[in-house]
Amino acid sequence: VTGTLPTLSREAATALIKAHGGKVTGSVSSKTSYVLAGDKAGSKLDNALKLGVPVVAEAELRRMIGE
Repeated sequence: VTGTLPTLSREAATALIKAHGGKVTGSVSSKTSYVLAGDKAGSKLDNALKLGVPVVAEAELRRMIGE
């Protein structure tokens, strides 16, 4: 999770991801499935793009979990 999300705090986003079976880590690697990015995303976004890790916004995350 990186940047400022429209309606979720980082803690709420983490809880939502975990509640739907996901795992949240503090860094991005080639094993990372997705990066959830909001406004003013930082180095995690840069690393995801360099590694070819898919980047999703909050709205896409909500679609992925069926909200």
